[in-house]
Amino acid sequence: MYSDIEISRAAHKRPITEIAAKLGLDLNDLLPYGHDKAKLTHATVDRLKDKPKGKLILVTSINPTPAGEGKTTTSVGLGDALNRIGKKTVICLREPSLGPNFGMKGGAAGGGYSQVVPMEDINLHFTGDFHAISSAHNLLSAMIDNHIYWGNALRFDTRRVTWRRVVDMNDRALRNINVALGGPANGYPREAGFDISVASEVMAILCLANDLADLQSRLARIIVGYNLDKQPITAADLNADGAMTVLLKDALQPNLVQTIENNPVLIHGGPFANIAHGCNSVIATRTGLALADYVVTEAGFGADLGAEKFFNIKCRKAGLSPDAVVVVATIRALKMNGGVAKSDLGIGNAVALKAGSVNLVRHIQNVQKFGLPVVVAINHFVTDTDEEIAVLNEVCNGLGVKAILCKHWSEGGAGAEELAHAVAKLADTNTAQLQLLYADNIPLLEKIQTVAQEIYGAAQVSIEPEALKQLEQWEKAGFDHFPVCMAKTQYSFSADPTSLGAPTGHTIPVREVRLSAGAGFIIAICGSIMTMPGLPRVPSAEKINLNERGEVQGLS
Repeated sequence: MYSDIEISRAAHKRPITEIAAKLGLDLNDLLPYGHDKAKLTHATVDRLKDKPKGKLILVTSINPTPAGEGKTTTSVGLGDALNRIGKKTVICLREPSLGPNFGMKGGAAGGGYSQVVPMEDINLHFTGDFHAISSAHNLLSAMIDNHIYWGNALRFDTRRVTWRRVVDMNDRALRNINVALGGPANGYPREAGFDISVASEVMAILCLANDLADLQSRLARIIVGYNLDKQPITAADLNADGAMTVLLKDALQPNLVQTIENNPVLIHGGPFANIAHGCNSVIATRTGLALADYVVTEAGFGADLGAEKFFNIKCRKAGLSPDAVVVVATIRALKMNGGVAKSDLGIGNAVALKAGSVNLVRHIQNVQKFGLPVVVAINHFVTDTDEEIAVLNEVCNGLGVKAILCKHWSEGGAGAEELAHAVAKLADTNTAQLQLLYADNIPLLEKIQTVAQEIYGAAQVSIEPEALKQLEQWEKAGFDHFPVCMAKTQYSFSADPTSLGAPTGHTIPVREVRLSAGAGFIIAICGSIMTMPGLPRVPSAEKINLNERGEVQGLS
């Protein structure tokens, strides 16, 4: 059995100009980054804005477990399969973060024979987008402290500077820090901290912006802190938005790469779904819809986080409405939800599968609340038994949903053709429009409660008094129409990562709220979730190195 990186390295890649030609694009539409990847120019994106749009297909999944689900792998396999059956298809994905690549994941470009290539580049520095986001974010941080140092004309209350710094790495030691130590020459000491770059509001802004002008106007609206009269201070007040836009100019252009089967993929942006809004860029999705008959995209983690934010934030703001939704599940993961230990997942256990399937059922029902048609992709493992497959089919049939066994990991697009036919039929016959979970004009706390109760199955929300006061102040300041972005553990419907299955009646604790005025949403931080992750006891970085030929090994 070959590893993912060995399969990727053996792929017969075509020049990126050939991949672009499949979409009717030529060299003038591209900014090549070597032979196998390129950016689409701003002029190309602008030219495509008014073209007719294709069908939008969202791939989401059950809650992640150590047993694996394969959402990105399924997105790639489905895209390849749709192209195999004659449907002109573009896949739109997020860019991987260095944090989880060197932490737990070790890579995030699909798997097996359903991968995006060049895998090493995509997982590492790629075209530099994340570096540009980190640089723009930290430029604003530097300008804040510099302004305070040179007289503080805006009268910053240094106790109320809300803008943190970022780095694209898991580093728990940076969560809370003190800056400007070492004497007067270094500025005025204050408490600060770091988030991971994928939680940056700059990342969210890049992924929601329509064009360069919209990007700059959103950056200008970022609230970085408050003055001594408790009035907000923005990036525009610091004259930082122009320079930030310059740093992000190239990063706003979507990246074109290919699958192992030489089908086009747009990879652009990468906010986490457990601490941010979890979707690739609006620009990439819209461009894909203008270039193809079908676009396959994904939303991060399980449907309780990624899909909910895809609908309530991205689609709400971009005017998008998916034509079909694929919920990915594995029999192994559902058995783990049913109480089976990871070491025993290779043993057939239809009883545990049936018990754990409540997690899948909850996710299906949640997607149906948005009025969208659903199909389940069973990401196949060789240990799956016929009895287990029959049980899962029965569970899905009981909800009026088709479950399809997919073998794209081992067979590429050929292993997902049945899924492709089913998805195309759903998308082509769907006449429903997305039904958002809550209206713009209800109170912010009610929006949080709606997500907690309708999606998580919670009985109630408990919110810290200071956070509640903050919500009330933001409503009075005119931010009451914003959607909410829930920062919560990805492993459970509850705020307790060990509570598997489909818990009900629990309480969602909101300990903190943050305002993303430029991105246009409110973040509710729940339970013990951290916006700067830490590395695990044995990080993937320990096994990533170069072999004797100078090739990367250890990415998976």
